[in-house]
Amino acid sequence: MDLQTFKQQILPVQGRLFRLAKLFLRNREEAEDTLQDVLLKLWTNRQQLDQYRSVEAMAVQMTRNLCLDKLKSHGYARRTDEADLSLIQANMGTPHQLTESADTAAVVRQLIQELPEQQRLILHLRDVEEYSFEEIEQVTGISINNIRVALSRARKTVRDNYTKVLNYESSGY
Repeated sequence: MDLQTFKQQILPVQGRLFRLAKLFLRNREEAEDTLQDVLLKLWTNRQQLDQYRSVEAMAVQMTRNLCLDKLKSHGYARRTDEADLSLIQANMGTPHQLTESADTAAVVRQLIQELPEQQRLILHLRDVEEYSFEEIEQVTGISINNIRVALSRARKTVRDNYTKVLNYESSGY
């Protein structure tokens, strides 16, 4: 794979890879570092990339694996999520509305983080990155029917737990 092909196939997906890394690591700097590591590995192995059906699916899998490695590493510590501040500053509204929006976003984010890894990944790929079921199948190796089931369960779990939080049932938030 030459430089031009690399730019055409890999660089357009780096935004998706970054958002995926940020989903797992919840830290902008760590996500940027992970993205750089993935891009470097892809560039280093560019001669073998033609062997893969979907380079994007492989890049997503590499990003996921690197994030999981970082989370499992001994010294990893999560820092404050800067996106919360950006979200609050970007929204228009009264201070009460801004606070309520930030609280809602934090609760939903926490509920998503509590999902099993597979459900969290599928939910992110489908609802945030807007991958098709076929693309998710390539990335995860899970059949489309199982993806649909996992996605449905993830959405239901988040919805039910959010309803519990709203109704102050077993609220740990």
